Amino acid sequence: MATILLASDLPALRHELRTMIDGPDLTIEEVASGPEVLTRVKQGGVDLVVMDLQIGSMGAMAICLDLRNEESYGAAEPVAVLMLVDRRADVFLARRSGADGFVVKPLDPLRVRHAVRALLHGEQYEDDSLRPATVRVGGDRG
Repeated sequence: MATILLASDLPALRHELRTMIDGPDLTIEEVASGPEVLTRVKQGGVDLVVMDLQIGSMGAMAICLDLRNEESYGAAEPVAVLMLVDRRADVFLARRSGADGFVVKPLDPLRVRHAVRALLHGEQYEDDSLRPATVRVGGDRG
């Protein structure tokens, strides 16, 4: 059984996420601030943290950087991080902070579930909905 920690200062977002990913093989816990994420992860047993980039009191980038720092010298167990982002610039922040994946809001339940499954299986996940369209110059026209 996997333990997922949902982190957002918005109860409605935590509820929405729980509804999207809840299942018989998951234990879902919720926290409302960055410091709570760090405290809970240090207690151990968390397999995945799903957090909003804009979480109050300590943003997801700072939380993720702190988690990766703690992991680097053995003060915390490694934990997968899925970040919820809003804009193209946020993708850079998610990657730079060491998140294992990101999903772009507004949230699509299928993408969220796919991302959660991927991260729980040790893979990475990048939502491609903000990827620019490929433009081809020249080529066959007829």
